[in-house]
Amino acid sequence: MEYSGQRTSTISGSSWTAKKNKLFENALAIYDKDTPDRWQIIAKIVGGTSEEEVKRRYEMLVDDIKSIESDRVPLPDYAQNDTSNEKRRAEA
Repeated sequence: MEYSGQRTSTISGSSWTAKKNKLFENALAIYDKDTPDRWQIIAKIVGGTSEEEVKRRYEMLVDDIKSIESDRVPLPDYAQNDTSNEKRRAEA
């Protein structure tokens, strides 16, 4: 999933912009699983989302992490991308 620029992803009609994703990630770092009303607090911080949407977003994030850790998702080949970027700069 890409979170750059104006890209958004939609869950249940709610638009998740890069800004909302960053607010969500920062709030997760502050409010751990032992925080009372965690999802309500995070939903307010993110804005424009419900507690249920925030919970679903978290579950998706956990599933993504599990997939990556179990090697079901290939990691990007950064070395190849760096080389192609250097070629583009040299051609410009």
